[in-house]
Amino acid sequence: MAKRVSTCREYFDTLPERFIPAKASGVDAKYMFKLEGEGGGTWTATVRDSTISVSEGAVPDASVTLEMKPSDWVDMANGDLGGMKAVFTRKLKVSGNMVLAKRMNDFMPPGDGK
Repeated sequence: MAKRVSTCREYFDTLPERFIPAKASGVDAKYMFKLEGEGGGTWTATVRDSTISVSEGAVPDASVTLEMKPSDWVDMANGDLGGMKAVFTRKLKVSGNMVLAKRMNDFMPPGDGK
């Protein structure tokens, strides 16, 4: 499992190491993460041909946009907060292509919660 992170920046800095290329076959998408509040920021992960690149900042043509407080994102990245629970408790707002949003956990998996 992926190592735990303590900040949003640490998560995005280590995302290429966490990425599972074999599970991203056929995906061509831009995932934008808007994490507003202390310790947050905006990052974009571009997944194409089983590769990933991460950049800081927004893009106008994101396939999926995820919005969340930075502390909740760290909990979700570490596996302490499940994505579905985050959506149902309104801690996570997801917009854009829902099929691509659901596939994200396959190739950008959260930590194991330990």
